[in-house]
Amino acid sequence: MVSMDETGIGSMRQEDIVMMPWVTARRSLGDRPLRFRLLAPPYPAVGIGTLRALRVEPLTGEHDGAWELVAGYDRYERL
Repeated sequence: MVSMDETGIGSMRQEDIVMMPWVTARRSLGDRPLRFRLLAPPYPAVGIGTLRALRVEPLTGEHDGAWELVAGYDRYERL
């Protein structure tokens, strides 16, 4: 796993961002290009609580320099 220090994003590590509220996690990535994904259950549901960063990873290949941020809510309520 690449630390964010090695990519020039402050002194935070990827592990430090996990479980942060999405807004804080996004802000900590600065102006880096971002791919955002929302983790949701496989049934109709509404997210309840805080939207949090669940996984943060650098992308490679054609997306080199961008980051993927997977987020999810504290809990979900089935519709």
